[in-house]
Amino acid sequence: MRRWTGPVTMLVLFSFLAVGPITHTPRAEADCGSAGCAAPVACNTHAGSCWVPATNARWQYQLQAARDKSGNCLYTSTGGINVNTQENGAAVNAIHANGAKAICYIDAGGAESFRPDYAEYQAFNANCNGCLFGRPIGGFRNEFWLNINNNLGQRTFILGEISKRLDRCVANGFDGVEMDVVDAWSNRTGLTITGDTQLLFNTALANLAHSKGLTVALKNDVEQVPDLAPYFDYAINEQCEQYSECGNYTTYFASAGKAVFQVEYKLKTSTFCPPANAANRNAILKTFDLFDLPWTPCR
Repeated sequence: MRRWTGPVTMLVLFSFLAVGPITHTPRAEADCGSAGCAAPVACNTHAGSCWVPATNARWQYQLQAARDKSGNCLYTSTGGINVNTQENGAAVNAIHANGAKAICYIDAGGAESFRPDYAEYQAFNANCNGCLFGRPIGGFRNEFWLNINNNLGQRTFILGEISKRLDRCVANGFDGVEMDVVDAWSNRTGLTITGDTQLLFNTALANLAHSKGLTVALKNDVEQVPDLAPYFDYAINEQCEQYSECGNYTTYFASAGKAVFQVEYKLKTSTFCPPANAANRNAILKTFDLFDLPWTPCR
């Protein structure tokens, strides 16, 4: 696959999130009917552009600032973001100048100690006697699952924090948003979170983004795609080919005219590119660290 030098749809970070293999442990059946999800909210064109990516948009995924061999930050004017292949207004402006779009990254279902608003999460957790934080995510000691139940107002608090982060995305000129860590119900979190609760949280995230004029990507949560697809404008998936989980994305997103952005880390392009291209999924090969390079798109 040749490297691309033209416009691409790009994902840009608020800051680094290490990504590991995604595993899914199915739970009891859940759906929006039993959960009582609010109806989908259309994107507010009075608040933003409500940009929607083309179904065949080529994309780049960078979630960590690029550095040289000595550890020095590259692309300092854009916060380490390589805008020639892919959290700040300068990076977004440079991406737009290249004719591309930028998607804002938010860890919606986790609390990370290096975020500027982490103290607010800590304060809420202390005030409710530890009701907010679960286990560390994926073994990372600086990132914790969040309790998205609402028996003590946890979900209301989290959505309020996400609303403020979305305002920053809008202020910095991002075109859309990726909500990550939205599959607590199928992971070992140390919390009791049902599939219905996850649906309530995820649909609320999508509606909140739309209210601010941003389109929104569903990140993973493969089993709940049939219920969530009406709420989300496009999808981002890690390793669906490796784990034989691409079917829902083809059926409920690609076949419905919504873009699917797929990233694989371990497979050869000869293994995943042909089926991805045939199903109109936009697939790329990256390494787990998600630096700007290497980057190999399927088309």
